[in-house]
Amino acid sequence: MKNIDKDFLLQLDAKIVEFLVKDRQFIFEKMGKHLEVDEKQNRRDLVTEVDRGNQAHIIEALSQLLPDAKILAEESENDLTDTKGLMWVIDPIDGTMNFVKQREDFAVMIALYEDGKPLLGYIYDVMRDVLLHGGPGIGVVYKNQDVINPPANLALEESLIGLSGPMLVNNAYHFQDVEKRTLGARVIGSAGIEFIRVLLGKQIGYVSSLKPWDFAAGNALAAVFGLKVGYVDGEAINVLKSGVVLVATKKAYSAIMSIVK
Repeated sequence: MKNIDKDFLLQLDAKIVEFLVKDRQFIFEKMGKHLEVDEKQNRRDLVTEVDRGNQAHIIEALSQLLPDAKILAEESENDLTDTKGLMWVIDPIDGTMNFVKQREDFAVMIALYEDGKPLLGYIYDVMRDVLLHGGPGIGVVYKNQDVINPPANLALEESLIGLSGPMLVNNAYHFQDVEKRTLGARVIGSAGIEFIRVLLGKQIGYVSSLKPWDFAAGNALAAVFGLKVGYVDGEAINVLKSGVVLVATKKAYSAIMSIVK
């Protein structure tokens, strides 16, 4: 096993950024061809050969960088039962419906965890060529090649919020009450794009029902900025557990949790 120190992680970060730039072209080439689209659980839960192909592309690259690391990926059978050691968490195309129907507002997400704690995270808005990367392992977050600062710790009433559309319509966890306290809700359909907006200070939070690959990268980046991430039932984040996840500024997080509980 390699010595996972800051210098190693900085080198690893550079290699993953280089790979993701190439991966963007890989996706563009696939987008230029006819898409084969399948349903997973229902007609709103889609998967394409680009999801599967890009996942294989990513796994091949990451396996060369850290051969001993476990892999948790969206389009694979996942039988991991513990978070011990190093683990990659991969979402090859986050926001597949957007990818299929709009050809924008989708992201590639990768995260590296050790013993359940985040080291590195990557969220790539492919069409806008915006890559947020970094993590607690290197103590910084970059937007492409530029170091960025944490967003302002705004209160719930001072900004917009990202919410799950179906959960908002059905008033799950009193989401309508949350929305009324803000300046308005936004529904995008991609956890990665929502996390980018929170990290860049364009909205004070985001809450939705998420799988580990939906939040792992965003959680790693949020940790650097002191943003709060947790399940709305009050439990701490577990990278193997799905649930309704909230990321927000500290002020907004406290206010939202007082409403949804």
